[in-house]
Amino acid sequence: MHQKKRNEKEIMPRNSRKFNSKIIADNIMKGIMVLIFAVIFVLLADRFIGSSFFDQEVEVDWFNGSIFGTTLAKAAIYVLGAIIGSIIGFLFSPFLIRLIWRSIHRIELSVGDFEGQDLVIGTLGLLFGLIIANLVGLTFYRLPLIGAYGPIVFSVIFGYAGVSVFLKKKTDISGAIMNFRMGRQGRDNTKDKTIVSSGKLLDTSAIIDGRIAEICSTGFIEGPILVPVFVLEELQLIADSSDSLKRIRGRRGLDILKKMQEDKHVEIRILNDDFDDIQGVDSKLVRLGKKLQVKVVTNDYNLNKVAALQGVVVLNINALSNALKTACIPGENMYVYVVKAGKESMQGVAYLDDGTMIVVENGEPYIGKTIGVVVTSVLQTAAGRMIFVKVLEA
Repeated sequence: MHQKKRNEKEIMPRNSRKFNSKIIADNIMKGIMVLIFAVIFVLLADRFIGSSFFDQEVEVDWFNGSIFGTTLAKAAIYVLGAIIGSIIGFLFSPFLIRLIWRSIHRIELSVGDFEGQDLVIGTLGLLFGLIIANLVGLTFYRLPLIGAYGPIVFSVIFGYAGVSVFLKKKTDISGAIMNFRMGRQGRDNTKDKTIVSSGKLLDTSAIIDGRIAEICSTGFIEGPILVPVFVLEELQLIADSSDSLKRIRGRRGLDILKKMQEDKHVEIRILNDDFDDIQGVDSKLVRLGKKLQVKVVTNDYNLNKVAALQGVVVLNINALSNALKTACIPGENMYVYVVKAGKESMQGVAYLDDGTMIVVENGEPYIGKTIGVVVTSVLQTAAGRMIFVKVLEA
């Protein structure tokens, strides 16, 4: 109930402000109309005073040529004209004001169907047409009949032609105006946009992972590395966390970024773009990638899927790492060091140098030993690759 009353109080001032502004506008227009009608009737009174009727009937017959009487009569006629004009303007102003508001409303509705670009181009075309019409009209200025009405006809014809031609060629005209305005700066901005579009957006997980620094230093990634400000803020938040593990990861990420900035082969750019209407760093990253049309570098599997659904290309470091791992073919022999027991009975677990897990069938007795094995199968999962082997018979 209180909420409803508060909302009503909030709405009422807004409506009252709109109402008051309309009343003020109406009063201003009414005053202008009264003044216009008063001036018109004063001019009519002046025409009357300058007529032969006033000279003969009023000045001669009424005042017998008296200068004082004639002056008073002229002043009275001027004042009477101003009063009559003001009264007529006051009486007709409500009707004229309503007519003006209706016309404005119709213009708003008509203009609302046009794009802003069309309005600007159309206005430029109209101005161009009127300039041509004025130049042509000067040629016929001294001719009888044509000189008096020619400029009006030419203005209508060339004005309409200018609007039509400019709207048909709006794409070319817009491009020419843009090139003229931007000039050399525009070309530099275009070059800068090209460089940015070849850059790669870094996700928080990719920075903390650290492998991106080594990949960039080798020159495999083209273009500048783009780090949005909201990613930096998330890194700072993680580095300031009360959780010791998160704090270590956050500080590691900041150290990785510093290392990349100091690398002469890596160009780091901090982007100040942010989206206040979006919550979540991942969502902002996808929106920014879509806006700049750049690729996103991440280790986050879920972000990978969401970005792909929205048409943003993702470079997954884990996918790259899996692609670079040594290929193992069933039947291939190798030597492995069994480090621990597996989940299943009698299983042993070993690892390749690149971190690939090897499940050794009946390998539990060989924990802490290097043994010869043969590959039986290779399983590729979202988390990585697993190799299944069995112990070679002596």
